[in-house]
Amino acid sequence: MHGDRVVDWRTFDARADGVAAAFVDAGLTRQNKVAQFLFNGSEYLESVFATWKAALVPVNTNYRYGVDEIVALWDNADVVAVVFHGRVTELAAQARARTPAIRLWLWVDDGTEPCPDWAMPYEVAATSGARPDFTWPRTGNDLWLIYTGGTTGAPKGVMWRQDDLLRVLNGRAALPVPVDSDLDAHARQLREPGPVAMIASPLMHAAAQVRAFPTLNSGGSVVTLTGRHFDPVEVLNTIEQRRVNSLAIVGDAFAKPLVETLDAQPTRWDISSLQSISSSGALFSETVVRGLLRHNRAMSVIDVVGASEAMGVAFATWTADSTFPPGQFVPSPDTRVLDDGRVARRGNIPLGYYKDPERSAVTFPMIDGERWSVPGDYAAIDADGTMRLFGRGTSSINTAGEKVWPEEVEGVIKELPFVADVAVVGVADDRLGESVTAVVVATDGASVDEAAVIEHVRQRIAHYKAPRRVVVVASLERHENGKIDHRRWKQRASELLAR
Repeated sequence: MHGDRVVDWRTFDARADGVAAAFVDAGLTRQNKVAQFLFNGSEYLESVFATWKAALVPVNTNYRYGVDEIVALWDNADVVAVVFHGRVTELAAQARARTPAIRLWLWVDDGTEPCPDWAMPYEVAATSGARPDFTWPRTGNDLWLIYTGGTTGAPKGVMWRQDDLLRVLNGRAALPVPVDSDLDAHARQLREPGPVAMIASPLMHAAAQVRAFPTLNSGGSVVTLTGRHFDPVEVLNTIEQRRVNSLAIVGDAFAKPLVETLDAQPTRWDISSLQSISSSGALFSETVVRGLLRHNRAMSVIDVVGASEAMGVAFATWTADSTFPPGQFVPSPDTRVLDDGRVARRGNIPLGYYKDPERSAVTFPMIDGERWSVPGDYAAIDADGTMRLFGRGTSSINTAGEKVWPEEVEGVIKELPFVADVAVVGVADDRLGESVTAVVVATDGASVDEAAVIEHVRQRIAHYKAPRRVVVVASLERHENGKIDHRRWKQRASELLAR
């Protein structure tokens, strides 16, 4: 479901067949790479399934990239076909001049730019009624290639075997696939429609896609938003209209506007169909979690710890009656915290980074004769077996020899009523090495009291974790996946304080 458009299962399958046939007819062969350069919509999921039907490899592409970043990604991934929305036609044309290996360009009409003469209209392929004709096999070893990087350096392609991916995601499915038995048995279980799941973040990010796949595997319906920016009113309207059962978001960046909108008009929307709200990629603050549950006491709120390199690391589930605070997670059976504090996961993990054995060896090391994924998050296991997550090592702050994890301090600062958003960074300091600094966005009409922020943190956690300075800005300019570029704000905070 996308706006007023509803694609049923039979049509979805036929359209994916037609797109897969277009790939094969263009000369693509087993495990060739296909880039999705798309905004949200049914074409995104259709084209991903088309690649899998023909034993090809989907490659997510960030539509916010400039042409140099796009070309670098597609060159690294060995892309030979691209599916793109009309809105990015000019960028695709610029990239095309520098990527001669790409054989097929499928243009998706979004009412903006016309189809260029060097591309095939996506609808022509999707409605052709053709089925892909190929001789090579499809196996559980076929890849899904996730490009990740953004704020952590040059994008790198995480190689997931489809079999590993399915086994990891099966735990989130309403009706798990019997991966070790006949799929006909699974088909016989699908006697009625599955759950209705709204994916509120861009499908170009892995966190969104891995919410969609278990829904589809359970015979469910995926709902995406037509707006190109997060709009809480559109979300709530769609939940009510489509009777959405589960909502996938990214932490406070999405949840806080939802709570504020519901608080302002608590009787406007019927969200009683919601059974769960899940988040990954950014931590929840307790006030926001409680705010969500206040508007629907029957649902649960789920926080998922994971990364493109290690999915399903740990989980936390809250209900209206929960007493433990956000930040405490239950690790999966295959998760452990290493002696140096890094989180590691074994079992069904990626093969490594595409064409990058050196970085693969660092992130996927052998430990005690077993291969692990160690994406860079730090945590501690408490006496009761729960896990406290600190954050990603690349953004940690070293102040006078003590390590401070930005996400932990951010969660405490977000408890203050005059704080709408916050990023905690380390600013260079001659004496301390780095000085903890809070970059704060105030709620509408409020002013930020620097002393109150500092004292609140000192009262809640160790004194050395409290910010020494507070910088107020209009916006943190979060990415569309809800994440903050901590490296960028570290530089910006230094510049603002220098003034």
